[in-house]
Amino acid sequence: MTRKGRAGSTAPDGLVIVDKPAGFTSHDVVAKMRRFAGTRRVGHAGTLDPMATGVLVIGVEKATRLLGHLALTEKGYSATIRLGQTTVTDDAEGEITSSAGVAGTALTAVEAVEAGIAALTGDIMQVPAKVSAIKIDGKRSYARAREGEDFEIPARPVTVSSFTLHAHREAKAEDGTPVLDLDVNVVCSSGTYIRALARDLGAGLGVGGHLTALRRTRVGPYGLAAARTLPQLEESLQVMPIADAAAAAFPRWDVDEDRARLLGNGVRIGMPAREETGPVAVFGPEGRFLALVEEHKGKAKSLAVFA
Repeated sequence: MTRKGRAGSTAPDGLVIVDKPAGFTSHDVVAKMRRFAGTRRVGHAGTLDPMATGVLVIGVEKATRLLGHLALTEKGYSATIRLGQTTVTDDAEGEITSSAGVAGTALTAVEAVEAGIAALTGDIMQVPAKVSAIKIDGKRSYARAREGEDFEIPARPVTVSSFTLHAHREAKAEDGTPVLDLDVNVVCSSGTYIRALARDLGAGLGVGGHLTALRRTRVGPYGLAAARTLPQLEESLQVMPIADAAAAAFPRWDVDEDRARLLGNGVRIGMPAREETGPVAVFGPEGRFLALVEEHKGKAKSLAVFA
């Protein structure tokens, strides 16, 4: 759906898929979208660092209630990892803390790199970067790091479904250090830090590593093909209707009018058996999107009601 959303007009309910530019925080994009849509009720699913570009899912009005559930979905990235140097932030925006280089190592052989990548694929334990939004005892990790605190972040389980190398090249860093740049694609669970993968790959190979470029290509079913730049959205706000967004992102369950009414009244109706867990989008007659629910003891427990 295309609408001009401006102050004084009715803001649309739905998702906006933004192709975030480099240099913008996720909050910067939300601020822009509030102006474009003419409403304060705007949020995002899954933060992107300022350096990163690509898919940022924005919810407008009622669709903001979908965002916490979308944030749990699988994500895809393309990235460039530099082997031979480490930084304080695990990416190119941080100060270089060591320059081991790759001269005289076996890393120019693709097999060595691919073995390191394979070790970081699957269900792994990952320690997020210290300069991150992770909360430690109620305080953001990046705030502790900036204040010079000495602290540890516990490792947590993440799933890296796919981690593939598709190009590599020898290069010289700005300080002359011989490095190896890797172009990789990653598909992973929410909460996975790609810069932590870069750090851990370099550490495992004995030379250090950090992220120099990152582009998110997908959040759940929403990819770059559906994304629009901020100038494009300022010219014409592209909003995915909330029913279409829910149907694309979650398993669908169609119910009749009686069950739709019961669900709308807060009654926990019986759900069909499913092997998968997680939210289900419920639709009533004529394709009306009613609610997001999850199974609880055979009944539909409402997560968010939309009708």
